[in-house]
Amino acid sequence: MNNRPELLSPAGERECLEAAVDFGCDAVYIGGQTFGMRAGPKNFSSEELADAVKYAHNEGSKVYLTCNTVPTYAEALEYPRFISEAAETGIDAVIIADLGIMAMTKKYAPKLDIHMSTQVGIMNHETANELYRLGAKRVVLAREVGIKDIAQIRKNIPLDMDIEVFCHGAMCVSFSGRCLLSKYLTGRDANRGECAQPCRWKYFLTEETRSGDMYEITEDNKGTFILNAKDLCMIDHIDDLLEAGVSSFKIEGRAKSAYYTAVVTNAYRKAIDYALAGKELPESIKEEVFKVSHRPYCTGFFYDHEDAEQFYQSSGYFRDYNFAGVVDRYENGMLTITQRNYFTLDETLEILPPKGEPALFTPTEMFNANGESVTVANHAMEKLSLPCPTAFPPKSIVRTRKK
Repeated sequence: MNNRPELLSPAGERECLEAAVDFGCDAVYIGGQTFGMRAGPKNFSSEELADAVKYAHNEGSKVYLTCNTVPTYAEALEYPRFISEAAETGIDAVIIADLGIMAMTKKYAPKLDIHMSTQVGIMNHETANELYRLGAKRVVLAREVGIKDIAQIRKNIPLDMDIEVFCHGAMCVSFSGRCLLSKYLTGRDANRGECAQPCRWKYFLTEETRSGDMYEITEDNKGTFILNAKDLCMIDHIDDLLEAGVSSFKIEGRAKSAYYTAVVTNAYRKAIDYALAGKELPESIKEEVFKVSHRPYCTGFFYDHEDAEQFYQSSGYFRDYNFAGVVDRYENGMLTITQRNYFTLDETLEILPPKGEPALFTPTEMFNANGESVTVANHAMEKLSLPCPTAFPPKSIVRTRKK
């Protein structure tokens, strides 16, 4: 077991990886072009993977490669070449959900640590111990495991075996992500990273002889989104997870934006550090998880299964803040940013520096790349300069509260 708990962040592309590393993760998990459970993001080619590993390692962060699909016969034939090439990039571990993939990893990339995915459905110490015997360094427990059971598993597995759990992000309505609903309804296989999330659609009931008559399906008086899981958020409960023996705190979100990755990583970096120091986490940091797109939060299955309920009113997200831009540099009292989304001079900006705390800033002037005074930032990726009394570092996040 690691003495210092790890913060593990997601990255679906290079910008997200840099955001995760810059804002405080200890490790990042990413996917290659195949074998990963997220087909939507850009993911990483062999060359991009090598560059990503170099960047992360230079900043002191590890890189774990997701190989957690359940491969077909043809896909299994391709895995030896894939994992051999991936191992040459310097990745630190591979996340696996299939025993055949595990065996081939040991054969073709024997130096890689093996982490068994939440897709395996690990609920008890006997399963963890057997996987350890087979060569696993870490188990990513099923999301359905409660705090008390985590503590018992920790007591009954080898000391050098890590326990990883999800602490934040979207939750699947199926058991640890094992679902065929998307495959049935859309042809997109969730077990190959192609989930269309049909569980979050709004459903109606029709009677066989009355085609065209649509009746809303209701559960109590709460609405019709009967399979729409809330998001997980454990930022208020880091102490409990540490006490239970969690080695790695995992943030869900390889399909999320770099802004999401940066903000949530920063919040949990602070939460873990404050918990280790025996200090109370400031409210300003707790509020950070509400400044990204999210569904209503819950604590999942950690305490009471009733808390892992669905959200019946909508399948959409809450978005209270806009990602306005990124700081490029600070020179001679001028803050230069690359604009990402529309904002105006009369708005108060909130700036979040890497591994820092948010600060408010109200600009009095704004200049475009030609030095012309402007009052509106409405050209994506435009370079803007603002007089500012505070020297915010490069890569700081700039955002505005939605009106």
